[in-house]
Amino acid sequence: MAVHDDCKLRFMELKAKRTHRFIIYKIDEILKQVTVEQLGEPTQGYEDFAAFLPDNECRYAVYDFEFLTEGNVPKSRIFFVGWSPDTAKVRSKMIYASSKDRFKRELDGIQIELQATDPTEIGLDVFKSRAN
Repeated sequence: MAVHDDCKLRFMELKAKRTHRFIIYKIDEILKQVTVEQLGEPTQGYEDFAAFLPDNECRYAVYDFEFLTEGNVPKSRIFFVGWSPDTAKVRSKMIYASSKDRFKRELDGIQIELQATDPTEIGLDVFKSRAN
C-alpha cells in the first residue's frame, strides 16, 4: 500500500508546527494508497475528532492530545488511532490491519497507539489514562 506524500507532510505540520489538532487518513482502494481525508484545526477538540470517524468504515487517525500534568505543566502526546468498527466490511478491516504497521512507520513521532472497534475504546478518558 502506497502512502501519499501529503500524509507525511500534514503529519510533520501537526508534529512540528501544531497547525492541525488531528488528521484522518483513508485508504483509497482504487489508487491503492493512503490519503488525507480530513484535517482538524488547532481550535477543534476531541468531540470534533470523534465525529469525523465514520460508524461503518475503517480509518487511520492521528490526534494531538494536550493535557496538564499533576503539577499543572502543559504537555501533549501524539496518538495514532487504528479505527476499525465492528460494522465495517471484512475486506476493509483486513486491508487496514495489514497496512497499519507500514503506514505508521512513515509517520515518525507517534508516541502512543490505540486500536479501536467502537467509540468507547477511544473515549477522552482513554486518551487521558494513556497520556500519563
